[in-house]
Parts: sequence; C-alpha cells; structure tokens
Amino acid sequence: MKKTIAVIAGDGIGPEIVGEAVKVLKKVAEKFGHDFTFDEKLVGGAAYDAFGDCLPDDTLAACKGADAVLLGAVGGPKWDALPGPKRPEKRALLTLRKELGLFANLRPAKVWSALKDASPLRPDIIGEGLDLLVVRELTGGVYFGEHVRAADGQSALDKMPYSVPEIERIARTAFAAARTRRSHVTCVDKANVLETSRLWREVVQRLRDAEYADVELDFMYVDNAAMQLVRAPSRFDVILTENMFGDILSDEASQITGSIGMLPSASLRADGFGMYEPIHGSAPDIAGRGIANPLATILSAAMLLRHTFGLSAEADAVESAVGAVLARGARTPDIAKSGEKALSTTEMGAAVLAELDR
Repeated sequence: MKKTIAVIAGDGIGPEIVGEAVKVLKKVAEKFGHDFTFDEKLVGGAAYDAFGDCLPDDTLAACKGADAVLLGAVGGPKWDALPGPKRPEKRALLTLRKELGLFANLRPAKVWSALKDASPLRPDIIGEGLDLLVVRELTGGVYFGEHVRAADGQSALDKMPYSVPEIERIARTAFAAARTRRSHVTCVDKANVLETSRLWREVVQRLRDAEYADVELDFMYVDNAAMQLVRAPSRFDVILTENMFGDILSDEASQITGSIGMLPSASLRADGFGMYEPIHGSAPDIAGRGIANPLATILSAAMLLRHTFGLSAEADAVESAVGAVLARGARTPDIAKSGEKALSTTEMGAAVLAELDR
C-alpha cells in the first residue's frame, strides 16, 4: 500500500509525541511492506509565528491532498492574546474539521489491564475492565453556531443549530461502531431543556428502529451521564452525543482511565478519510523536557491504520505492542507510581518499536 500522511505536529509537546508516532508508522511500513510518505507542515502557534496564520494555505492544501492527517496539538499561553478567530484552537482545529468534512469524532476510553491501579476509580467499579467509545458530532452545534456579543457588552448569545441530516450521519457512525462492539448505544442529550436535544432523540430513535433494530438504544441526560461515568462506567458501550457534550464527556472519560496521555482519537468523514490526534492538549508546561507520554499519539496512529487505511492487522500489531510494553512495566511520568522508573518520551517510543520488531 502506498499512502501519503500529512504530519502537522503543532505546538508544545506536539513535535515530540508525533515524532514517536511517525517512527512507529515507518516501522509498520517496513514490517508489512507498505510505502508511507510523510508530508510535514506547520500548524497552530508555530505556523502563526512563521507565517502570521495558524492554518496557512499550504498546510490546508497538504491535508486535503493527503490520504490521512496525523496531528499533535495546538495552542498555548503564548498565543492566548490573539483575537478569537485567529487563535490556534479556532483558526486551526475548527477550520480543519470543517474544511476536511470531519463530522465524526471517535474517542475510545480504555483501562489497560496493566494500568488498572492508575485509575482514580475503585477496583470494584473498574471490575474486569473498562472499554467505551464516545462518538461525538464534530462540525455542528454551539461550536459552529452564531456567536454574538451585544453592542453594550452586557450580554452574549451562542446558537446551537443541528439539522436532521447532521444527526443521522453521526448516529449511523455510532450504530455501526456498536455492531463491532457490544451492540449498545447510549444517546446523551439535555432533552428536558433543549429543543435540539429533542430533535436528536426523535431522529436517533427513528433511525435505530428503521435500520439498526439489532442494536440496543437508550437515552440519558448529560448531567446523569457525567455522574454515571464515575459511578458505573462499565454500563456504557458507545456514547453518542453532540459536539459540546462530547467534548466534555470524553475528557472526563479520559481521566477515569488513569491518564489523558493514553487516549487517542479519530475525526472522520463519510469516505473514511480522517485526522488522528491524541485528545490531550499541547502541555506547554512540559514541552521540551522529554517526559510527555507518546502512547496516545501512537494509538492514534493505530486508529489511522485501521479506520482510514483499512489495515486491521497492522493496527492490531501496534495496539498489542503498546499493551506488551505496559505489561512489562514501561511507564512515562504520568502513569508511573511513586518510586517507579519513568521513561522519557523517546524511550517509551523505542520500547514500542522494539516490541514491534519481536
């Protein structure tokens, strides 16, 4: 297989963690006989410093022309004073999602068997394990609605629009994912207050009855879902929700796994094209210190192999390598216990590469 991957490492720890993921993808290409080309471009604050734009035309064109995109993280205090539309998060991330048509965000949250004691939840709550998937709508809702500040500055308005086609396409993604897992979807909303949530319920229920009768469906208010994630997380299989609720709940889910440094994500469009990134931010406080956990980015690369390239065996190999190094006690500072040896970013990446060579 011959593919081009646009690599946009971004800011903070982005270049460090993406560098390790690229090494893993190169090893996969070597081991399985593929030809991956890596097209590296600037994005975020780094691009602003170089070109005065957090998403230069050249970077956007490279992403559109590639077969997949691997992203690190964007933003940091250095660029917080920029006007809202020019800031890395809005100009780079939101624009990329919209321009690339990435409407479906998949965020798996898994407690690895070797890291059960890293979770802040009690062992009896974790039980035999925790493995859920948040399917978040990514290009609609309040993040992309109209934002208005009154002329006198004393009030503001943010609109939360959704259409039936937008809801149907993300719901299909969730139901299809559930069929490969435990066939249970929980649609999370605030239907007791929001009209958009009531529309979500109508559309999701109708679609399930018409096309996915084999998948169990229930509904839950977002405040209850936030509580249940820490009270009984194993009740969830696939969580389907809109943009803002998905952003919040997936970050909460990341914490119950023990470290946000372990969670990957995929942002997909209908034809399978995707942008892959760890769900954590740029972590400027530890940038350049070589202590960032690269596993979320490496696992994002595994998702790239699986979802966009259709290379399940290769993705399995990467995920198995991560599981094996964790089982042998490899830890970066975020997942190490007091007194345990902590590996650097490059050392953890090297451990995964070595396991792939076995």
